Amino acid sequence: MLIQQPSTISTSEVKLPPSNLAKTFSPSKVGTLFLLSGIVSLLFGMLFGILGSVQYLLPDFLAEAIPFYKTRPLHVSLVIAWIFQGAAGSIYSYAPASVNRSLFSETVARIHWILFVLTGLGIIASYAFGHFGGREYLEYPIWFAIPITLSWCLIIVNYFKTIKGSLSKYPVYIWMWGTGIIAFLVTYIESYLWLFNSVQSNTVRDITIQWKANGAMVGSWNQMVYGTAFYLMERISGNKNVSRSRITFFFYFLGLTNLLFNWGHHTYIVPSAAWIKNVAYLISMTELLILGNIIWNWRKTLTDAQRHFHVVPYRLLLASDVWIFLNLALSILISIPAVNFYTHGTHITVAHAMGATIGINTLILLASAYFLAITIYQKSVTSKLFNTGYWLTNISLLVFWISLLGAGIVKSLQAKHPFSIDPYEKYLEQSLSWFRTFSISGFTLLIGLSILSMPLLRILINKIWVRSN
Repeated sequence: MLIQQPSTISTSEVKLPPSNLAKTFSPSKVGTLFLLSGIVSLLFGMLFGILGSVQYLLPDFLAEAIPFYKTRPLHVSLVIAWIFQGAAGSIYSYAPASVNRSLFSETVARIHWILFVLTGLGIIASYAFGHFGGREYLEYPIWFAIPITLSWCLIIVNYFKTIKGSLSKYPVYIWMWGTGIIAFLVTYIESYLWLFNSVQSNTVRDITIQWKANGAMVGSWNQMVYGTAFYLMERISGNKNVSRSRITFFFYFLGLTNLLFNWGHHTYIVPSAAWIKNVAYLISMTELLILGNIIWNWRKTLTDAQRHFHVVPYRLLLASDVWIFLNLALSILISIPAVNFYTHGTHITVAHAMGATIGINTLILLASAYFLAITIYQKSVTSKLFNTGYWLTNISLLVFWISLLGAGIVKSLQAKHPFSIDPYEKYLEQSLSWFRTFSISGFTLLIGLSILSMPLLRILINKIWVRSN
């Protein structure tokens, strides 16, 4: 095995023993920078999210200083920035070692990071001063899309120049990283097709393309994040067969098919061609195969958990696996047209997004950062502190998720009577307890993520400082 597992663990610290990987693995400094700035983005994004949840209950709270129409895009943009920075940091850190080569260009990667961070600071400033101009989830002035697109072209060049060779000999995570970075660039450009008059002048075409781009964009970062999870599991277990097996590649291509086509379930309410909706429904239902595979392998997962539960990155991956199960079940349910009719646009959709963003993507990327810090940099973290953050994060997220589902169900029940004229205040009154729970659990979730993040910030900052001096 690549990483030898200890039979016992200290009560004061969690630390993997020296691994063969640490002796030969020299991760890109830029990868560490991306993970560091990404964690900072996550914490500030969560902070604005909590502020927004309070304003949802108390609209006048800090309304003069930073109103809800500013806190919401700040929250969304910063959390999305965390996912892309965490994914890019993982790719820069692990891809070269995966193919036994150095990164093609550290300079190009550094330019990518500088462009991304400066653009992000510019977007934050534009929101703060009330300057908007984009569409949902990409609400910043449209000219910011230019440096973002350029920066992403840099990682594509760097990645494929680094992994040059026959893809057929590479494990699945090399395919997933490559698929993800290309798919993001394509879907990101597609999300700006509304600038063309031929799209903007046709409402159905405009909405369809916009929602298609947003749905597929999520699929692109899922490829990058899940590729990272495959890499970590291979390194932790020492078993290289899983990331090269036929069944693994079958599910990779199934995921790719979903990335390309299942966005259609977001557009059920749009009066587009019926075949688009039918294909989207059928593709969405193929996720039942993924769900079935998770259930089929659950016993093996429990066995692995008993063997590796003391390994910090593995525990985060195990938690993300539970959230994949929960979120996948919810995703399949809301993909059914008869159910989607009632759930679309409610807090059930928000629950799905939050469960995926925090429960899956964030936990996997934190596992990646811990793997880098503990296994490669050979640093320890306090066991009690990690356990507190780990359980507080997962329990808070579960309560947070259930409260969003509860508020969404209340709204869905109203939708059963489309011709009734119930005031919006009645909906708020019926959902008030759910929103209060949502706000409180969001606050404890921020505390949990902060506890998990602080040791990482200390280790990553120290490593960058030591390397630069």
